[in-house]
Amino acid sequence: MPTTGRFVGAVLFGALAWYTSLLIIPLFPEGTNLGWFQEVNTLFGLIAGWSVAGSRAGTGYVSAFSYGLTAMVAMVVMALFFNSTVVMIEQSLRRRYGGPGKAVTAVFELFMEYGSMMLTPAIVGTLVFGGIGAGLVVEFFAKRYP
Repeated sequence: MPTTGRFVGAVLFGALAWYTSLLIIPLFPEGTNLGWFQEVNTLFGLIAGWSVAGSRAGTGYVSAFSYGLTAMVAMVVMALFFNSTVVMIEQSLRRRYGGPGKAVTAVFELFMEYGSMMLTPAIVGTLVFGGIGAGLVVEFFAKRYP
């Protein structure tokens, strides 16, 4: 059921994903074709904000810290897994892997590679403080406009 908390959560976590994607793009090698990178990540932010933060909104400001961080982690994991899977499929179409087992293993290797690439103070700080801040704002709107 749509609520103000779900809507605000989707918008804020979508914006957080969009901005974080902008911070990540310069970390890729020059000339990397990122395609719909920002848009897909924004979609995962919308999903995490709606389903994780928005569904828990209205439970108090202390809870807002935890569901803000939970939504942020869910957003990052979904985006990393999806982007790693897309890269693996592109590479498997070029016959880079010797079999399906190696291709599946490559998804998790790419997941770890991209995850470690994101471990910069600017990106981690943006995600942590953005997740907490978005959780608090979601809670504010959920309490005021149920």
